[in-house]
Amino acid sequence: MTDLSDALAQAARLATSGDPEFFGIVGLSLRVSSTSAVLACLLGIPLGAWLAMTRFRGRGLAISVVNAALGIPSVVVGLVAYLALSRSGPLGFLGILFTPAAMVVAQTVLIAPMVAALARQTLQDSWVEYRDLFASWRIGRGTALGTLVWDCRFSLVTIGLTAFGRAIAEVGAVMTVGGNIAGSTRVMTTGIALETSKGDLPLALGLGVVLLTLVFVVMVMAQILQQVAQGRFAAER
Repeated sequence: MTDLSDALAQAARLATSGDPEFFGIVGLSLRVSSTSAVLACLLGIPLGAWLAMTRFRGRGLAISVVNAALGIPSVVVGLVAYLALSRSGPLGFLGILFTPAAMVVAQTVLIAPMVAALARQTLQDSWVEYRDLFASWRIGRGTALGTLVWDCRFSLVTIGLTAFGRAIAEVGAVMTVGGNIAGSTRVMTTGIALETSKGDLPLALGLGVVLLTLVFVVMVMAQILQQVAQGRFAAER
């Protein structure tokens, strides 16, 4: 118990001392995860909107594939990204393996299906409600989509925050394609795993506290936005 207390005290000093290694790891985690979340939203929300508003043969199968992609283990995504980005892979010419860019690619591939699945359900519910109204006013698909996105903006932002929370907590995929290189590709999750295996509990605990705090703040923000959206919907009713 004393060892744990000492480690927590050292972790607190580390987090407040301005240690460049510590804050370098935190900063890289934020940059990689926020970039991945934005890219996943840019890919996932249009895909979700297309699945929500379009009827075509095989739509049910496409939705099932997107939903099934939510359960793919992150290490498998990392392996596929590694093979694609390796020197002999189809994207090897990019030369980004074991760089933060490769980590962004892996995280984006991992969380984009989640964004697409959540966006599809959100936009489909709204589309079913307003579809006949749009048809009666002869509103085109593009205008209808813009209206739905604006109407569901709070829910879509919540989806984006959820994607960020998922990305920043990821370890398997980023370690596979990033290599956990000190000063280059080491993020909070991979740093925690490494420092724990080395027995450096203060650094691991410090990173763990920051990670938990960030995830908690993001989830609280998502919950607040969800409540705002529900309150707005109830008021319009």
